[in-house]
Amino acid sequence: MLARRLALLTWMVLAGLSPVTPLVLAPASGQEPQLAVWPDTPPGRITAKAAEADTSGPDGRQVAGKPVIRLGNVSQPMLTVYSPPADRNTGAAVMVCPGGGYNILAYDLEGSEVCQWLNSIGVTGVLLKYRVPRPAGEGRPLEPLQDAQRGLKLIRAHAEQWGIDPQRVGVLGFSAGGNLAARLSTNFDKQSYPEVDQHDGLSSRPDFTVLIYPAYLFDKDQPVGVAEDLPVTADTPPTFMCMAFDDQVGPENVLRYGLALKQAEVPTELHLYPSGGHGFG
Repeated sequence: MLARRLALLTWMVLAGLSPVTPLVLAPASGQEPQLAVWPDTPPGRITAKAAEADTSGPDGRQVAGKPVIRLGNVSQPMLTVYSPPADRNTGAAVMVCPGGGYNILAYDLEGSEVCQWLNSIGVTGVLLKYRVPRPAGEGRPLEPLQDAQRGLKLIRAHAEQWGIDPQRVGVLGFSAGGNLAARLSTNFDKQSYPEVDQHDGLSSRPDFTVLIYPAYLFDKDQPVGVAEDLPVTADTPPTFMCMAFDDQVGPENVLRYGLALKQAEVPTELHLYPSGGHGFG
């Protein structure tokens, strides 16, 4: 517990927050504001073959005794805004990217529940529903990156309306969502889609990055280094990472990415626990 508490305090410092006593999480009201990421048809490909739905089924895997929403067939990316109480709002915001192997989204375990926890420390959580599934045979599709870049720009565009400081907007991702967060954090200077409107003139660079058991950060056929689509530089945002050593996805993800960040002199914190597996939320 002490290690987790210290980890929390560290990334809060990166975000420019003041440590506060966490509140009991309030359930999502179902009335959280939503915003379409794209005003019209999204750029790139839409691979959904059916209506958007929870694909878990009655025998779906549970985490901590609770079922997990595995949202599939997402063709219309959305932002859902979870705001903290006005008297506790620090002005910081985090765009949350659920995992799911770019095939589904672990929408509550790594999404809405995380946004509610962020609210408890005075942070606005903005849940990104990005496009899945990925095209057959493709590892890291472009479309989720398009959704993430546009999503961060929209958060800054609506910062005043949502009570957010546009210079304190971070990204947090789990598993494949961690890969997406890392891609966003290293490709912010290259817009991956044609300009849509005036909002695309805003920056898509996160002010800080949090990666929880991230995936696909290195290419297994390469003995060293990170994936080619992660051009780490000195401008990569300050980064916090957490993973378990027995994670079957591989602790090499955070070790290699962490080394790349160190070499670029990017402020970084890494917590590698001996056990815990993958997908614990």
